[in-house]
Amino acid sequence: MNLSSLCQRDILSVSSEASVQKAAELMRVNHVGALALTDPEDPARVVGVVTDRDLVVNLLAQGRLPGELPVGAYSHAQLIGVPGSATVHEAIAAMHKHGVRRVFVTEPNGRLLGLLSLDDVLKTLAEDLSGLSQALRMGIDLENTRTSPMFNPNELGGNMYLAQHEP
Repeated sequence: MNLSSLCQRDILSVSSEASVQKAAELMRVNHVGALALTDPEDPARVVGVVTDRDLVVNLLAQGRLPGELPVGAYSHAQLIGVPGSATVHEAIAAMHKHGVRRVFVTEPNGRLLGLLSLDDVLKTLAEDLSGLSQALRMGIDLENTRTSPMFNPNELGGNMYLAQHEP
């Protein structure tokens, strides 16, 4: 399964010059933890990403006021992307290598296709494990439905003795 089928295609974005309050409100209303930041001069161009964690750690924990700087000041300018043809394993490796919980998914021409979060990966892996568990359970249930064992010592009419084979 490649990432193009797993990623969220509707990426919420906001101008990198927007206020922190506007960005936080977008996250709250849409129940997301990240926004793509766009170039104020070219809204189709993504220039960064900001997460709810960025706002807490880089703004609130440092005692800054939300109105001091635009949201772009608290973002990651290094965009981590993986091709849509990549595997879940490759996406996990990219997340691990860069210490992020989300990666952008790109088309072969470099255009943005979507965003893949750690939650998306965990959901997919959980569904795969659930499918394996159900297959295992069905196999066990099938074995349990067999009513006659291959060998029933009671059918031999009494006691059974084991003989030792000698070479």
